[in-house]
Amino acid sequence: MKNKQSNSLAVTSLLTAVSASLCCITPVLALLAGSSGIAATLSWLDPFRPWLIGITVVVLAFAWYQKLKPKSAEEIACECEDDDLPTGKAGKPSFWHSKKFLGIVTVFAAVILAFPYYADVFYPETQLSVSENANLESTYEINITGMTCSGCEEHVKLEIGKLSGISGLEVSYEKANAVVTFDESKTNINEVKAAIDKTGYKVESINKQ
Repeated sequence: MKNKQSNSLAVTSLLTAVSASLCCITPVLALLAGSSGIAATLSWLDPFRPWLIGITVVVLAFAWYQKLKPKSAEEIACECEDDDLPTGKAGKPSFWHSKKFLGIVTVFAAVILAFPYYADVFYPETQLSVSENANLESTYEINITGMTCSGCEEHVKLEIGKLSGISGLEVSYEKANAVVTFDESKTNINEVKAAIDKTGYKVESINKQ
């Protein structure tokens, strides 16, 4: 019974860990699927991330407690009588109910929870243009809502960087903005805005600097 309970807790911790990082996993999935518009679909989950991380940690801690605490005489007798308990050789619990499986789940959950901190490695480096005429360049600060991690920044950079004439580009999810410098003869602010809208993040305001 204890093995079954710890197994259920392991699955629950995986679900909460994935949910905690979905807001940053989705942009990467959008990149791989070639569907930029879904990048910001789950950004509304970001405010719940601390709670989901907390639930994951508590559930995993309790699962390990259940797995490591000494068995009572009643639990040993109960397991002997439980015909549904999967067992391996010599009556040992199967892999799915073992400490090894719980350890793998723990490591996987940690990797998923840390995803927002390394999501940007999945994006190619944005190539900027070399300015040919500084007199035709303009710089805009664009306030954007919906970005929650470095992966979101890279997704916005990727789409803006596809435009011609982009010579300067800084995107910050912490500041919720993008500062873009471009050649007005090759592109315009409406095309930049359209590139951002394509990702699913929303442009709140545009200010020329």
